[in-house]
Amino acid sequence: MFARLGCLFIVVPLIELALLIQVGQWIGVWPTIAIVAATGLLGATLVRREGLRTLASVQLELAGGRLPGRALMDVVALLVAGAFLVTPGVLTDVAAFALLVPPTRRLVQRAIARRMKRAVAEGRVQMHMPGGWPPGGPG
Repeated sequence: MFARLGCLFIVVPLIELALLIQVGQWIGVWPTIAIVAATGLLGATLVRREGLRTLASVQLELAGGRLPGRALMDVVALLVAGAFLVTPGVLTDVAAFALLVPPTRRLVQRAIARRMKRAVAEGRVQMHMPGGWPPGGPG
């Protein structure tokens, strides 16, 4: 767990910094800054658009009496994409834009669902309901 967090908070920013320095050397400082700003603005616009679309999907599912499982996974993916877009860098921007495109978002969601199912089957993940199941406990 701590190794993954270390990777997330130490290794990824170092890779981002190296990539930004390399891009800055190739195209110059100001064009690099312009690209970072442009991807942030474009990303914010796309996250907003996809977020509104996802919100409508959640509302339709709830109105139909269904749990919005897939739509909620979209919400999580869009939140991650938004967090990646406010982080300046090439690697996080590519990951964010991949999460904004529905077909690639579905691929990521299927991979995560497979890992979660395997973890539950192996007993590495357990679910507990406060008060037990059904709600309020037996009786």
